[in-house]
Amino acid sequence: MHADVTAAAPAELLSDYQPGAFFLSSPAGVVLADEPSAVHTTIAAATQALQAAGGVLAGAIPFARTAPARLGLYSSVRHGQPWHMATPTLSPLDRPDFSGADDSRDVYVAGVRAALERIQSAELSKVVLARVLDLRSDRPVLTGKLLERLVARDPYGYTFATDVGAGSLVGASPELLVSRRAGLVTANPLAGSAPRHADPVQDGRNATGLLVSEKDRHEHEVVVKAVAAGLAPLCARVVVPPTPELLPTRTMWHLSTLIEAEPLPGVSALDLAIALHPTPAVCGTPTEPARALIGELEPFDRGFYTGLVGWTDAAGDGEWAIALRCGVVDGTSLRLYAGAGIVAGSDPDKELAETTAKFRTFLNAIGLGDLT
Repeated sequence: MHADVTAAAPAELLSDYQPGAFFLSSPAGVVLADEPSAVHTTIAAATQALQAAGGVLAGAIPFARTAPARLGLYSSVRHGQPWHMATPTLSPLDRPDFSGADDSRDVYVAGVRAALERIQSAELSKVVLARVLDLRSDRPVLTGKLLERLVARDPYGYTFATDVGAGSLVGASPELLVSRRAGLVTANPLAGSAPRHADPVQDGRNATGLLVSEKDRHEHEVVVKAVAAGLAPLCARVVVPPTPELLPTRTMWHLSTLIEAEPLPGVSALDLAIALHPTPAVCGTPTEPARALIGELEPFDRGFYTGLVGWTDAAGDGEWAIALRCGVVDGTSLRLYAGAGIVAGSDPDKELAETTAKFRTFLNAIGLGDLT
């Protein structure tokens, strides 16, 4: 089959979203797909189905390579232009009453301290540690309303919702892992971050401090080199800017580098995404010791958090973002995730504060920005 692609206004696609569908809004445009002809739990089976039948493959890939993916094959996909509006028209927020206690703080700080001991002993140079916040509401959480508010807060981010079996993965990631369009590959690694501040003067200080921070610049350089090295075997050339730039979201400043490359013939966006996943920005360095330490210190299963969300078509074009600033909505339950990169010199309390700031992307969308 060939994908039936139709165009629509971004606001129309957002209003037409229903739980279980695939939705992605990015600077390149909006994609909405529902009713897949098949759902695959392995990348190999999904790729084989796409090559055999055509169409568009869309969904989520988990952090752990051995965990089941959730990739749907779609014959009908709707595309919209990028979201140029500063703010969509929002309906009144009918906020559910949420309950839940944030009991992860002490565990997280202890985990950071344990990670710093491992780093000091030279077992690894970086590990990304995350924490979760579990909430329960007095009524079903409306995924469409969350998307509406996440897009409104950052129309130039990567706002997504996709079925992951037990609920929907919903979020607003700042980070493109990789895209391929018309022979151009783009990757945008982020590493090194600082919280935004309501006071413009302090906000500027936070941004400037991040840009000149030796610790954050080194952390960013490690990720950029890893992404460039991952692209090199699959691309004819890779162009890496010499210095990072500042990328702002509503809650965080990030160090950002925009990498461009030319793919070799037959290399798809999904091929590139798998080659890069996971980057040091979400796992650590070296990868395997960092992955093992995450399994040891994080008292929960990441699932699709720090995995991938995106799509690839039969021509090989597509776009994959890293699943950050996200949560899983399942009926009345909501599990949120946030993490920070731990390197030599990290301060456990500051890393805790960074995860708290990252939670606010999602909490602000449900009217709970002051919870943490």
